[in-house]
Amino acid sequence: AGNWKMNLTFQEADELLGTIIDNIESDGIPESVDVVVCPPSLYLELATDLSEGKSLKVGAQNVSEHEKGAYTGELAAAMLQSVDVDYCIIGHSERRQYFYETDDSLASKVLQLLKYDITPIFCCGELLPEREENKYMDVVSKQLENGLFHLPEKEFSKVVIAYEPVWAIGTGKTASPEQAQEMHAFIRALIGRKYSSDAATHCRILYGGSCNAKNARELFSMNDVDGGLIGGASLQAQDFLTIIRSA
Repeated sequence: AGNWKMNLTFQEADELLGTIIDNIESDGIPESVDVVVCPPSLYLELATDLSEGKSLKVGAQNVSEHEKGAYTGELAAAMLQSVDVDYCIIGHSERRQYFYETDDSLASKVLQLLKYDITPIFCCGELLPEREENKYMDVVSKQLENGLFHLPEKEFSKVVIAYEPVWAIGTGKTASPEQAQEMHAFIRALIGRKYSSDAATHCRILYGGSCNAKNARELFSMNDVDGGLIGGASLQAQDFLTIIRSA
């Protein structure tokens, strides 16, 4: 899943989408691989129009916790559904840090998305001090408990989780494959204890921390790393395509 964040003009977005779609349509992708692009909300309809009938899904970067109403600047899940959005990132570390999103608000956002058949990509992860103080498992456990584990198993099965070590986002630092595997296995074990071994096995857990064309294959080779939530590298067509082929 490519998170474009607040980047690209309309023309640049149009060109990037066209290049990605042309390449995955001509070269194909494995049946087990889903490819998602998450452009700024202004370009969502462009993306869903261009990807219609193609092997590319479209995701939003955020959604309101409210159904509708006087919330200027917000986007409701029903609005996203109406333009054929398939996925939505919620709880990204930048949203938590800069926009003060809480676990409670994220729990509400999850419910809104599921109500409108949109797959949440639920982000969790620790800050550098929390990693250095060996609190990272406690932090992620709390985020999942408060933000996701209110769901019954049937609804939880529709959620994708993205583990993002915050200290590795946009810094050029990357968790080692072993560090990524440790956390993904930990998350999967939490799911197994909360729900069932079947729920744990089938949950897709993405790695999101400076994954790029050079390290994607090694990261994706880890047993519990099911894919990536890609930031900067998703803005470069050839890099993103290389990552797709590494899955």
